[in-house]
This record gives sequence, C-alpha cells and structure tokens, in this order.
Amino acid sequence: MGEHEKLYEHIILRRSDANVPFTGLRTLLKRLGFKERIKGDHHIFTRSHVEEILNLQPKNGKGKPYQVKQVRGVILKYNLTLED
Repeated sequence: MGEHEKLYEHIILRRSDANVPFTGLRTLLKRLGFKERIKGDHHIFTRSHVEEILNLQPKNGKGKPYQVKQVRGVILKYNLTLED
C-alpha cells in the first residue's frame, strides 16, 4: 500500500483529523481528480460533477481538522476512489 492509499484510508476511517499533512491532502485531492487554484494561502479545489468547492488552508504544515472532515464528507458523498 502506497503513501496516497494510506492517507486515503486514514481519512476515510476517521482517524485523527488533526494529524493529516497538508501536502499529502493536496496530493490526494489531485489524485482524486480535483483541480487546484491558489490564492494567497487558500488552496481551492474543484472537480466536475462535485457541487462542493473545497477551500483549504494549512496550519503548521497540517490540514485543519474541520477541513479534513469536509474532504472526507465529499469523498464519501460522491464515492470517490483513487482508481477513478
């Protein structure tokens, strides 16, 4: 199991939301087909057929826990997998 698969599993299984590296979260979203725009420290992710727009900011090199929860919600709602 690779790094991206481990992070995907970590997020889906609701392990510590406060312990997700921001760079890993960005890479995971890109692997899931999201497009990234950066404006200041805001990283804005969009994907076709996904209504939600994910607006993420790093905090001490980690993703903010409530934003990791939002990412998990979108992944589960749209049944996104790394094989897509």
